[in-house]
Amino acid sequence: MLVLLCLPSFSRAAERPARIVVDPGHGGEKGGATSPTGLLEKDVSLQVAKRLRDHLEEELGAQVLMTREEDQSLPLSERVEFANKQRPDLFVSIHCNAMPTRRTRARVQGIETYFLSASASNATARAAADRENAEAPALRGARGDSTLAFILHDLARTEAHQDSSRLAYAIHQKLIAATGGSDRGVLQAPFYVLNGVEAPAVLVEIGYISHPEEGGRLARAEYQERLATAITEGVRAFLAEVRRRDSPKPAKVAAPATP
Repeated sequence: MLVLLCLPSFSRAAERPARIVVDPGHGGEKGGATSPTGLLEKDVSLQVAKRLRDHLEEELGAQVLMTREEDQSLPLSERVEFANKQRPDLFVSIHCNAMPTRRTRARVQGIETYFLSASASNATARAAADRENAEAPALRGARGDSTLAFILHDLARTEAHQDSSRLAYAIHQKLIAATGGSDRGVLQAPFYVLNGVEAPAVLVEIGYISHPEEGGRLARAEYQERLATAITEGVRAFLAEVRRRDSPKPAKVAAPATP
């Protein structure tokens, strides 16, 4: 079911630890993309998500809830439903990207960070959304759905959508700086798992698991730690910006009248 966004109150968040839902992509029989050595996206996304949870809790004092904590199958609709039940301050979905042909797998690598849009930024963004949405049959033919298009178009006027953009840029900048990875940009696409989440929401493609070198890096604990730390720093920067914006402004005191 399609749900209009309703932004959680960041004034409430300022009074308590941030509540963050972390979503490791795929799981169970849904392995996702595969590296040249047989490494599965579902495993990497879970490993990085657990490291991210630990850093968010230890460094930001955040309350972190994960859509899955083991290798289990979880439909995209249930991920969205779970997230909304938690009333989070933000939502981060972790994935690995892939290319379809031998030539592109050998050439394309880098990090992309996404937030929701009715239309994809480019062909690469469309391909990424189509691949990740493959687990949601009800949405696969929705490209021309006027109701979906209307709802997603309306997101451009919501504060939650604007904050999703800010969150995406904050995380992406930290990731590129920390990893030295190829900067493939902050992009927009109609990802099912982002549609309906009632909070600022992003999907991070932490690298191309199909690339021989980058796929190898994604398997290493040290690199996963670097990714988790960078995303945490992006979340820290975003929360600080939003809380400054939403903090009550001190009342101006009128100067005494001159006799």
